[in-house]
Amino acid sequence: MEESLTIAPLMPGQLLARGVCRHLLAHDFVSLEEFTPERGKRLDVMALGPKGEFWVIECKSSRVDFTSDSKWEGYLEWGDRYFWAVDEDFPTELLPDDTGLIIADAYDAEILRMGPETKLAGARRKAVAQKFARAAALRLQALKDPGVGRAL
Repeated sequence: MEESLTIAPLMPGQLLARGVCRHLLAHDFVSLEEFTPERGKRLDVMALGPKGEFWVIECKSSRVDFTSDSKWEGYLEWGDRYFWAVDEDFPTELLPDDTGLIIADAYDAEILRMGPETKLAGARRKAVAQKFARAAALRLQALKDPGVGRAL
C-alpha cells in the first residue's frame, strides 16, 4: 500500500530559502536546506559551489527572527563564506557589515554583499563534505522510500 505524503505550507524563512537555493543554482551551487553539521546546529541553507567552496546562509524573515537568534556566530565556522538572506522590507542596518547579504523572495534572490572568505581547514572541509553528501543521499532515498525518512 502506498503511503500518502502531506506537504505543509512553507513558512516565511523557508520561502526565502527556496529563492536563495534557486539563485545559487544559477551560479552552479547545489544546496541543502536545514542542514545539520553537528548536533545542536541547523543551518537554513548550506551551499556547495563548483570549486568545492561551502557557503552558509541564514534566512531571517523579520526583525524579531534576527534579534532572537543568539546562535548564528557558531555557524561561521562551517563555511567559507557566511550570508544573511532577508526580504526587501527587512531592516538590513541590523545585520553585521562583515557578513554577506542576500535579498530574496520565494522565487529568486540577489547577492548584494559577498561575505568575507574564511577558508575551512582541510579536516573540517572533509567532514562537512561527507556530511553534506550523506544528507543529500539520504534525502534522495527518502523520496523514493518514504519509510526511510522516519529514521533520519
